[in-house]
Amino acid sequence: MDADVFIAVLAAALLHAGWNSVVKVGLDRASSVLLLALAQGLIALPFLPFVTLPAPDAVPWILVAAVLHCGYQLFLVQAYTHADLSQAYPMARGTAPLIVTIVSAAWLGAVPSLRELAAILAISGGVLILSFERSGGKRMERKGLCYALGTACFTASYTLVDGIGARVAGTATGYIMWMMVLDALLMAVIAGAMRGRDAFRRLPAAGAAGVAAGAMSLGSYWIAVWAFTQAPIALVASLRETSILFAIAIAALVMREPVGGTRWIAASCIALGVVASRI
Repeated sequence: MDADVFIAVLAAALLHAGWNSVVKVGLDRASSVLLLALAQGLIALPFLPFVTLPAPDAVPWILVAAVLHCGYQLFLVQAYTHADLSQAYPMARGTAPLIVTIVSAAWLGAVPSLRELAAILAISGGVLILSFERSGGKRMERKGLCYALGTACFTASYTLVDGIGARVAGTATGYIMWMMVLDALLMAVIAGAMRGRDAFRRLPAAGAAGVAAGAMSLGSYWIAVWAFTQAPIALVASLRETSILFAIAIAALVMREPVGGTRWIAASCIALGVVASRI
């Protein structure tokens, strides 16, 4: 991975950690996820006339990607419903790069080098350590675990689809903007069908935080999709998960939250993975 791509992906990870900190707006999980999807779509919409139009062959990839992103968001809400965020989120995020690595090697012929594999395993291992930390003295229940792993499968799927789709499109920017708008439309339809007007009633009160989180999330994933076209998808997917490292740092240094030994061990593994990716 070239130095500019490496730095860009780390910046994307920092943005990812940033929007996760900003999006604490007092909404329920389903409303927070919907708010983020709508904010991203509304921010992307004005750019559509100005971005390069994706190649026609990329249209199926954009459609499938939007569906997969919706599936990810719906499963994530269920994972949060049946398990604590501190357990479900790292389980979902840490497992996804491993799935991407296996599928990339088996079906795309993108076999990682030993150094790249070591980096992927260290980063994913560090993230997964957090999911085994007891929350409130209890382990994650089976239902929560299943939804977290389902979320990981959706994450791995849209990562691969977006990585290939952006290359087919010939423009990472055009691809991501059209996909985000379509994702927002699908999420709005799904939320309206499931919850009616109640799904949208509380969103305006969290508008400023939602726009800020949406902008950071869109920027973070735009960088990631661009990086998918410049470097091995599995390595980029793994390096994105260093957002957990930044989240731990933000929690400790900015929010003054207590950070226990398990998190410092996880952070050390992730940091070693980052170093391994650049040796």
